[in-house]
Amino acid sequence: MVGQEMYALCGKMFPYCRSITGDGVRATLKALQEVVPEITVHEVSSGTKAFDWTVPKEWRIRDAWIKNSSGDKIVDFKKHNLHVVGYSTPVDKIVSLDELKSILYTQPDQPDAIPYVTSYYKERYGFCVTQKQFDALTDDNYHIYIDSELFDGSLTYGELIIPGESEQEILISTYFCHPSMANNELSGPAVSVYLAKWLMSLPKRRYTYRFVYVPETIGSLTYMSQGDHLAKMKENVIAGWNLSCVGDDRTYSMVATRYGNTLTDKVTENVLGFIYPDYKHYSFLKRGSDERQYNAPGIDLPVCGFSRSKYGEYPEYHTSKDDMGLISPSGLMGAYKVMQDCINALEYNRKYKVVCLGEPQLGKRGLYPTISQKGSYDEVTAMVDFIAYADGKNDLIDISNIIGVPVKNIWPIAEKLVKAELIKVVD
Repeated sequence: MVGQEMYALCGKMFPYCRSITGDGVRATLKALQEVVPEITVHEVSSGTKAFDWTVPKEWRIRDAWIKNSSGDKIVDFKKHNLHVVGYSTPVDKIVSLDELKSILYTQPDQPDAIPYVTSYYKERYGFCVTQKQFDALTDDNYHIYIDSELFDGSLTYGELIIPGESEQEILISTYFCHPSMANNELSGPAVSVYLAKWLMSLPKRRYTYRFVYVPETIGSLTYMSQGDHLAKMKENVIAGWNLSCVGDDRTYSMVATRYGNTLTDKVTENVLGFIYPDYKHYSFLKRGSDERQYNAPGIDLPVCGFSRSKYGEYPEYHTSKDDMGLISPSGLMGAYKVMQDCINALEYNRKYKVVCLGEPQLGKRGLYPTISQKGSYDEVTAMVDFIAYADGKNDLIDISNIIGVPVKNIWPIAEKLVKAELIKVVD
């Protein structure tokens, strides 16, 4: 059910023409608010400093096309919004074939795909076409038209704080700043907003959860530079993820933090290791999304990247082939469940210490079979192994790694043992 709902949400948002600013971002946030109305939307004016960056002018596009001398539209923005280079300045003129080719971008290794191209920080205009469209051009005069504008406006982002028993925080960040691409652009926000909905439904939460919805790069930098966001995050965030490309069915991937030694690395490696042992583990040297900003020197937040097929590692990436057929309800649901397991592992992660000397007698407490027969020990093996490593030094994730049992299977054991007064929490 949740997988279908996430997929439907992606389908609803797919047509929006997004960029790093503008109405496409606002429409996307509005769609997310229909799932979780508590998301707050914020505007940051063009020209605002964001550390070493500056919030750019806002971009708005209404129409764009290329016509041949017969008046036929051979490229039409309204048929696919990837046909225009992002942040293109306006143009309305007749050009030769050679001049036209100088402003066309293709993906030669995928002749049927429209590439995604942007020029945020240098003013220019251009069109993106398939290699087949490019090759079919004839010696003619062409009318090129882009009805767009750059103006002093604002950058838009969304935020949701879900309070817990502790001020310590888990950060979940995702982005949307690209036109119609499903896995790269929409899967992260869809999974994120349904995780937020699930967390809000829980009767209690150990940690506070900070959800951030931003345009990539400039958005995360702008968010952290606003008010006391960064100070609070540096003080409170103990783990976090940047969600990107989490909608396909091919694999699972993670991008480690800068040194790969944080609690986020530890729990992500543990959960993925049990769910999909052949998952792809990328070092921080293979970073490419907002984990770059959260891990930057001086910011130093423990944020991993989490994906199904990682950005840049699947052939449809940044092309029109990244459509609704690439993602699926099952792909989205798989990522959703991984993140649920990671969050639950952190919620229940503590260090425990057995309170008696020697092995405790489980049978008299109803925790062990009273008849000894070959095979009768299997159901309590995990409990016995858990107790063996409950020495006050190992947390649940450590013990899970040692005994080879997922955290979701051993935290109920820990609760039983605490209730039986055989172990105690020591952190």
